[in-house]
Amino acid sequence: MAKPFTPKVVTANALIEGDVVYLAADDSWTRELSQAELLEDEAVADERLLFASAQTETVVGVYLADATPGENGPEPTHFREDFRRTGPSNYFHGKQSEGPAKSAAPEQETQTHV
Repeated sequence: MAKPFTPKVVTANALIEGDVVYLAADDSWTRELSQAELLEDEAVADERLLFASAQTETVVGVYLADATPGENGPEPTHFREDFRRTGPSNYFHGKQSEGPAKSAAPEQETQTHV
């Protein structure tokens, strides 16, 4: 018996910056998971994946990621996707400096990496 379809979002990495991006309902790419289109039909999800995969001048590594409806838009169901949406983990910048991580200890904020 086939496994039932679970809701998904289309995700990839921006070709130039490498940022994690999500496909929105208006065919644009967003860096915010909460603005991604939540796909609840398998046929529609496959169609959106094909559409996104064809945008080789914009994104790389396109795939469907499990998600669930949340209060403010889609939410990840797997730790990998939750980790990806917060940005790089090697030092404090980008999405990490904009979100909840702002409350990090001062020594983390001033750390430099070569």
